Amino acid sequence: MSKRAYNFNPGPAALPLEVLQKAQETFVDYNGIGMSLTEISHRSKEYEALNRETQELMLELLGLSSGYQVLFLGGGASMQFSMIPLNFLKPGKVGSYLVTGSFSEKAYQDAKIVGEAVIAASNKETNWRSLPKAGDIRIDPNSAYVHMTTNNTIEGSQWSDIPETGDIPLIGDMTSGILSRPIDAHKFAMIYAGAQKNLGPAGVTVAVIRDDLLQEEPKHVPVMLRYTTHAKNQSLYNTPPVHSIYVVNLMLKWVKENGGVEEMEKQNVAKTKLLYDVIDASGGFYTGNIAPDSRSIMNVTFRLPSEELEKAFIKESEKNNFVGLAGHRSVGGIRASAYNAVPYEACAALAEFMVDFQKRNG
Repeated sequence: MSKRAYNFNPGPAALPLEVLQKAQETFVDYNGIGMSLTEISHRSKEYEALNRETQELMLELLGLSSGYQVLFLGGGASMQFSMIPLNFLKPGKVGSYLVTGSFSEKAYQDAKIVGEAVIAASNKETNWRSLPKAGDIRIDPNSAYVHMTTNNTIEGSQWSDIPETGDIPLIGDMTSGILSRPIDAHKFAMIYAGAQKNLGPAGVTVAVIRDDLLQEEPKHVPVMLRYTTHAKNQSLYNTPPVHSIYVVNLMLKWVKENGGVEEMEKQNVAKTKLLYDVIDASGGFYTGNIAPDSRSIMNVTFRLPSEELEKAFIKESEKNNFVGLAGHRSVGGIRASAYNAVPYEACAALAEFMVDFQKRNG
């Protein structure tokens, strides 16, 4: 097999080699049934067992024993930007949004199409550099819910503390940070995440919803866009992306077998520290986009002295087996996405490359 690339893609992103090999091994014949998972019915006993096990694993790793439903949905996390207000934003209520990056801003804009939405806090005026402090958050008491993005993939910031919202349901987009560190999941009425960062391949979105949010069926919402539809049918109302969910199952088992979420956090902190240390010791050659107290352990973002040097950095990195280091097209710069499956060795190699690049170009 050819040498594996140092994969820093922001999503779809790196998957552990063991997970890929297991998926390959079972692709043609799943558990001796003489068929691939891509061929079997989603109504079969084999898939129903896989579906149930994956839901249970998700709750276990989040530390949720009961009172929540795990749903497998389509449309990516972006579909949730509209599904959330469609299901929960009733007339006379407002949706409160913590706008701390591009994706939370998109969620806010979608909510405004559906009903009344307000910004409870934002750091846009400072170019997203430092996340709002608890005292900066103003939650409308008439809020149907509060929405936040716990890790900002494009900008490279991550909430260290989860805001308190009292009796108002808190909804978290955890697409690029789920299972990267322990959190008190009970603080959230709903958690959702596109799989393609930390959970598996693109094609499925995981939503974890507290039971009380599913008590009322929104009759004005099309059937497929109701969370109650999917909850009542264990995510089998329509044909789910069976193979993507299977890889999510393998990823959850991989996290569990490798020390759980606590161990993921230790590794992620150690990995990204290698890169932040180079940035901080570079004398300004590398400039971090985010204030140290708001830095992400998933997405490390930084700039070089000029766009010409950034282009040279990316070009040279590709020749040295690094993939996916260009910043998002909307902001430019450099971004290294070091999700759970990115090994320590990849970050060590990138840190070494960064030091060498500065020596030759500083």
